[in-house]
Amino acid sequence: METPKKITSLSSLLTHALVIPVWMLVFYLLYEPAWAMGWLDMGQGKSTFNLLMIMCIVLGVISLSRIIMKAYRKWIPLTWLRYAVWYACEWLAMSLFVGMYMALMYKGEYPYFAAVGRSAVLLFASTIYPYLVINLLFTAIGISEEPKDADDDLLRLYDSTKRLKLVIAAGAIQYIQADENYVIIRYTEGERIKEYTLRNSMKSLEELMQQHGIVRCQRSYYVNPQHVKVLRRDKEGMIVAELDHPDLKPIRVSPKYYDQLSARL
Repeated sequence: METPKKITSLSSLLTHALVIPVWMLVFYLLYEPAWAMGWLDMGQGKSTFNLLMIMCIVLGVISLSRIIMKAYRKWIPLTWLRYAVWYACEWLAMSLFVGMYMALMYKGEYPYFAAVGRSAVLLFASTIYPYLVINLLFTAIGISEEPKDADDDLLRLYDSTKRLKLVIAAGAIQYIQADENYVIIRYTEGERIKEYTLRNSMKSLEELMQQHGIVRCQRSYYVNPQHVKVLRRDKEGMIVAELDHPDLKPIRVSPKYYDQLSARL
C-alpha cells in the first residue's frame, strides 16, 4: 500500500527536520537519563554542548534524507514497507555520524563501534515517538485532503521496473492490448484516440484492472465495459465487443470471459 503524498510534502520535510532534533534535545535536557547523560557529559560538563552538536547532525541527516525521498517518489512508489526501511536507514546513518562524533570527542578512549551502538540506542529512544506522531498526523491530513472520488478513478501505471509512466483516468481507457513484452493502452483524450506503449505484462496489470472495473475479454485484451456498446456475433459467428468510439474496431470476446464482461454491461 502506497503512503499518502502528504508524507513527502515540503511541510512534512520541514516538520521532520525541525521537530525531531528539537524533541531529542528537550527530551534529554528535561529527563536527564543517567545512562545517556553520563556518556554525553564525558566527565567534563559537556553534555549540553554534545547534545547541541548531535541535534545538528540529526537535522542534517533528516533534511538530506527527506529531500532524496521526495525526489525518489517521482520515479518509484513509496509503499509503507519502503518507508519503514527508509526510516531504518535514516536511523542507521544518524547513528554512524553521531558515533563518529562521540568517538572523536573521546579522542580514541571510546571505540568507534561501541560509540555507534550507544548512539543508536540514544537516537532510537528519543526519536521513535516524534517519528510516529508526525507520520500519523501527516497520514491523517493526507487522507482527508485527497479527493477520494477523483483519485479512485486514476490509474497509475508502472513499467516492469516499477517506474511510474502514466497516470490516467480509468474511464478514459478503451482497451489494453498485449504486444509481446509490452502492453498498448488505447484511451480517449477529448474526441481523439491516443495510445501509450508500456513495458509490462497483462498478468502484472490484472489486479489493478480489476480494481477499476476493466476486465479481460480474451487472453490478450482488457476492455473497459463503460465503452462497450453491445456484444454481438460477427459474420464468422464469433462474439465481439463493439466499442462506442467510431475509430475503434470491434474486439473479439473469448467464451471464457463472456459472462464476466456481459455481467458488467
